[in-house]
Amino acid sequence: MTSTDAAVCPHCGRPDAGEPFRVLSRHTTATGLTVWTRCGCGSLQVRVADGRGTRVVSRGGPAATSAASR
Repeated sequence: MTSTDAAVCPHCGRPDAGEPFRVLSRHTTATGLTVWTRCGCGSLQVRVADGRGTRVVSRGGPAATSAASR
């Protein structure tokens, strides 16, 4: 996973604040909330919600698909 300063998904161009994304898990921390999500394109994202707002702090790429799995 790579950290990010982008406001959109680099894989599909969807805005980070927009839908669709699926919440996988939420974890309370001392400073706020960590939320693991999956973008509509399939990329895994780590979002942090704290006093500064909600932002994507790390993301991976969509899962690779093989011709055999299609």
